[in-house]
Amino acid sequence: MVYTRGMPKLWDKTIEAHRREVRDAILDATVELATEHGPLSVTMSQIAEETGVGRATLYKYFSNVESILFAWHERQVGDHLKQLFEIHTQPGDPSKHLEAVLEFYALIQYEHHDTELASLVHRADHVNDAYSQLHAFIRNLLTQAAAMGEIRSDVGSSELASYCLSAVTPMEKLPSKAAVHRLVQIVLAGLRPDLTGL
Repeated sequence: MVYTRGMPKLWDKTIEAHRREVRDAILDATVELATEHGPLSVTMSQIAEETGVGRATLYKYFSNVESILFAWHERQVGDHLKQLFEIHTQPGDPSKHLEAVLEFYALIQYEHHDTELASLVHRADHVNDAYSQLHAFIRNLLTQAAAMGEIRSDVGSSELASYCLSAVTPMEKLPSKAAVHRLVQIVLAGLRPDLTGL
């Protein structure tokens, strides 16, 4: 696999925009190498060669390969959180937004299988921060939906949010997107107010 984007040129760009593009090029090239060869096989020299960045410049951005992979994953997680936040804050029925948030998150889990790269980057601190934000989105939607009588109110919204996330996190083990959708519907069924006595 050959990294084809190439190093961004400084012409007609601000220094800050150029640095951002160089950083993104480093992240993308490193993940391509890690996906092809395994994250533990990638070296800073390979990254420098793939991106066209000198090794000295590369070390100004990142201290090692692991820090690059963590930065790439943090960017990915940040993009996902932005999309989830947009769903969460749209006007309309909170129970429909809850379904959309759970479906989106479940599909992310399904599409990102348990690889060596995933095992490495999920140890980073930003993963816990992202989980807390997602838990807050879901808790807020559950609170709103319960106030409208659409979600059971006999269990606290924080506990229900934890239930939802625990149920949809291991989606990579399911055989298809259709199976992911069915499991999300089962999770939502468990939130309906007609279920009592727990």
